[in-house]
Amino acid sequence: MSLTLKIWRQPDSVTAGAMHTYQLDDVSPDMSFLEMLDVLNEQLNAKGEDPVAFDSDCREGICGMCGLMINGDAHGPEVTTTCQLHMRSFSDGETITIEPWRATAFPVIKDLVVDRSAFDRIIQQGGYISVNTGSAPEAHSVPVPRDDAMRAFNVATCIGCGACVAACPNGSASLFMGAKITHLGELPQGQPERDSRVVDMVAQHDHEGFGGCTNIGQCTAACPKEIPLDVISQLNKDLRTALKHGH
Repeated sequence: MSLTLKIWRQPDSVTAGAMHTYQLDDVSPDMSFLEMLDVLNEQLNAKGEDPVAFDSDCREGICGMCGLMINGDAHGPEVTTTCQLHMRSFSDGETITIEPWRATAFPVIKDLVVDRSAFDRIIQQGGYISVNTGSAPEAHSVPVPRDDAMRAFNVATCIGCGACVAACPNGSASLFMGAKITHLGELPQGQPERDSRVVDMVAQHDHEGFGGCTNIGQCTAACPKEIPLDVISQLNKDLRTALKHGH
C-alpha cells in the first residue's frame, strides 16, 4: 500500500503547530496503525528529521494511551483502540489525516501527544473506596446481586483513553466520569463515598475545563470499550441525590 499522511506537528505546548504531509510506500495491510507510524519514524530518523511523537504502551487495546484522531474519528474508522486498528481498514493510495485529541482539558505536549492528567485528577477526587489494606477479603463476605456485579464489571472496562472527550463537540468527559461513578456506585463497597464521590468528581471535571454533556451520543459511538450512554444518566441521578442530601 502507498499512503499520503497528513500529520499534525507541534514542537511543544506553546508553539503553534501545523499539518505536515508525508508519503509512505510499501505499507503492509497487516500492520497495525502504530506499526505504520513506526515505519514512518524510521524513515524520518534515517533522514535526520525529528520523528513524530505519539503515545503508546501496551499495544493490546488495554491501556488507552494510543488515542489519535484519524480522518476525524477518535481511534479511526473501527470501534477499537488505535493500536488495534490495522492498515487493512484503509485503501491503497488513501490520504489519512492524523491529529491529537482536540480538547481544552487535553493540551498538546508534542505532535500527537496530549496531557491527559486531568483524568487522573478527577479520579483522585473520588475514584476509590474506603477499605483496609492487607490481605484480600473472603470473596463471599459481601454479597453482590449478579445484575449489579455484571453492570459494574461492564462499565469498569473503561480504559480512560479520552476518545469520548475527543469525539464530543463540547469536549465533555461525562462518559468517562459516568463509567467510574456507575462502576463504584453499583457495589456495596462504593456506598460510603457515593454522595461525596459524584459531587467532588463533577466539580473537578468542570474545574479542568471539560464541557457539559448535551446527550449528542458521539462519546459512546467513539468509545472502544462501548461504554453505554446510560452511565451519564446514572451520573446525573447520583448528583441530584447527593445535592438533595446536602453535599
